[in-house]
Amino acid sequence: MHTELAWLKAIAPDLMGVVTKRYQVLQFINWMAPVGRRTLAEQMKISERALRTETDFLRGQGLLESSKSGMVLTAKGLETFHGLDHLMNQLLGIKDDEKRLATHLGIDHCLVVSGDADQSSRVLDELGKTLNSTLQLLLPPGHLTIAVMGGTTMAHLATQLTFQLSAGRELSFVPARGGLGEAVTIQANSIAAAMAEATDSKYRALYVPENLSSESYESLIKEPSVREVLNLIDKAQVVIHSVGDALVMAKRRGMSPDTISMLKAKHAVAEAFGVFYDAKGKVVYKIPQIGLQLADLDHIPYVFAVAAGKSKAKAIAAYMQHAPSRTWLLTDIGATNSILTGATR
Repeated sequence: MHTELAWLKAIAPDLMGVVTKRYQVLQFINWMAPVGRRTLAEQMKISERALRTETDFLRGQGLLESSKSGMVLTAKGLETFHGLDHLMNQLLGIKDDEKRLATHLGIDHCLVVSGDADQSSRVLDELGKTLNSTLQLLLPPGHLTIAVMGGTTMAHLATQLTFQLSAGRELSFVPARGGLGEAVTIQANSIAAAMAEATDSKYRALYVPENLSSESYESLIKEPSVREVLNLIDKAQVVIHSVGDALVMAKRRGMSPDTISMLKAKHAVAEAFGVFYDAKGKVVYKIPQIGLQLADLDHIPYVFAVAAGKSKAKAIAAYMQHAPSRTWLLTDIGATNSILTGATR
């Protein structure tokens, strides 16, 4: 396949460009349908005139249709779009990038989707679908406890999980940490509940604040209801988490101005599991928290990290210096290109 693609690119580089552009039009319509031409042009960062040329052609081929609500793919369009997935991954170099990225980050597995989450949130939906299919493929049958973190990325992922994931499995979702200081919709408790509902599974909540004094921490972990959920978290076989931009996470958690200034002074770029890192992966700050700790990942068989968008590249590169080598990183081309070209340094 690689040789044939190289020959095609050599003899008809313009053809490759046309195929890629039309595939991307199909991809964006599939993500956003029904969608108007102006909105689609804005999302794809191209002119309406250029887009009209492509959509007129695709409509003539019977691949899309229009109504007052906007453009949608026809059955033939959907079949064509999905049928081109493997070829386009090769053409766009995604499979090669997955291998290069895994080697660069020192982990075993990377899964990369096209697009940049900074430009379109639909990329996060694609990552959710990829996560769902990967979990279906990898997870063994039987009872499994899945610990999940909170955040906006995780909230997107929850909408893409399906009930097929629980076929042959008894899944229990638990929040990986407390976090009552965050917006309700992106708390780990809410994500665990949403994933459980989407997969027709069970969940348990952990109603404790994330930021605690040592005295409060020692007192709370003795509470029977808290202790029970912490035991479930400790025995989790699967962890799904995101990687955050340090300053964005600090502000979202309502951390003090002094702490934020300290993070800036120490050039913090990443946060995961309540730990803040600089670009070299050095730990610059830790939040005392109830729930899963970074060290706990050492005994958890399946670890999935999801982070996407060029803006997350520095955070991904910094955190991955501490991630277990068996981590599955799910990301996009935007972050991948930035990491591989050294733009995160």
